[in-house]
Amino acid sequence: MAYNPSSRSCSYDSFCFLFITFVLPYFFFTKAQAASHCRTSCGTIPINYPFGIDDGCGSPYYRHMLVCSDSGILELRTPSGRYHVRSISYSDPHMIVTDPFMWKCQDGHHFRATRAFSLDTSTHLTLSSQNDYLFFNCSEEKVIVEPKPIFCERFPDRCDSTCDSASYLCRHLPGCGAALGGRSCCSYFPKATESLRLMLKYCASYTSIYWRINGANAPDDHVPEYGIRVDFDIPVTTDCLQCQDMKKGGGRCGFDTQSQNFLCLCNQRSNVTTYCNDHSSSSHSKAGIIAGTVTGVSAAGALGIGAGLWYWKKVRASAPVTCGVQSNENRLF
Repeated sequence: MAYNPSSRSCSYDSFCFLFITFVLPYFFFTKAQAASHCRTSCGTIPINYPFGIDDGCGSPYYRHMLVCSDSGILELRTPSGRYHVRSISYSDPHMIVTDPFMWKCQDGHHFRATRAFSLDTSTHLTLSSQNDYLFFNCSEEKVIVEPKPIFCERFPDRCDSTCDSASYLCRHLPGCGAALGGRSCCSYFPKATESLRLMLKYCASYTSIYWRINGANAPDDHVPEYGIRVDFDIPVTTDCLQCQDMKKGGGRCGFDTQSQNFLCLCNQRSNVTTYCNDHSSSSHSKAGIIAGTVTGVSAAGALGIGAGLWYWKKVRASAPVTCGVQSNENRLF
């Protein structure tokens, strides 16, 4: 059988068409994702070091703790669930989160079933001492509900286990002073998650109030608001300070998702182990650091390549070739 150069031309043109259609968009998309992987905000909340909402960004101590939804809602992951993050302060390191199961003013004397908010004690997150917990309708057979100053004078050895019925906040609930309608209320700060669970076993519900500093002069510089204040540490390292230094390239502190070793994330070049302007440093591919993003794109790309090759083979097997000219029988598009 004589060799027909037109047949090869048709096959080559078909392959080029499929390559451009299925494969090239995948590579461009992967590169675009890798180049801008560290988002700096979620909704209106800035995301700075030590946090990151993309894997490989920020400090590995806070890996996978914050989640940003497609609608721009930031959430904190804890052993007890996911909670809406209302704000983050980096100058006074803390965040304010809300628990949808906690009692609210509009609940009045209707107490819903709730669960204890908890943090992983192995992390760099801690419950702030500026939180006050109010418990409602506790069983006085199981919980010591007494005015704390008087009770502590009489029983100093049992003072820490008292739920204070004389609490200022019980008498001045923020935004709804009379919402409880005479129901019992007491204030207690649990020192551990287990003690909080035990309190909820014998109380109808609870809520958390933190003291917000509004910058005014005393005595009105602290204002009570509903929410949970969670304090966090900012790990300070020489590597991170060098990376962030604008004179040295102004990178972002991150880490390798495989080894969790420090990386300086740079915009104009591959990520490095020191700082962005250090051209002698070993570099790492950006695409390799964003394991979660690139893996998802790779799967889509693999499917596209597979579909393209299958279609190309089908065309080669079934479409007749007529001297390299498209006819109604061999037309591709």
